[in-house]
Amino acid sequence: MTLLLLILRIIFGAFFCYAGFMHFKKPKFFNGFIPDFLPKLTVNYVFGAIEFILGISLFFNPTIKNGALGIFILMTLFLPIHIWDLLKEKPAIGSKKLAIIRIPLQFLLMYLSYLIYINS
Repeated sequence: MTLLLLILRIIFGAFFCYAGFMHFKKPKFFNGFIPDFLPKLTVNYVFGAIEFILGISLFFNPTIKNGALGIFILMTLFLPIHIWDLLKEKPAIGSKKLAIIRIPLQFLLMYLSYLIYINS
């Protein structure tokens, strides 16, 4: 394992643990990303737990590959939500500019999780 891959895993693991934790600490922040027909609090907590668990999985050798694959799948699932947010008059992320930036960022996260997956 290269040092760069180790650093990437640590950053990704910390990022996803933090993001998952924030779903529990500030659940109202995520409400705008969840379509109205879904139970917002339940969806928020479920995906927060998933993000946290996937983040933790990047810290342990037996679970790295599955965690990276899980993050890739999760980012793929979130992509339509971010596109939907961009198309709203007032994006949940805050501004149109942030909503636009978030789309390529999503592809970057997908690519980096793929790199962790193939190199683990």
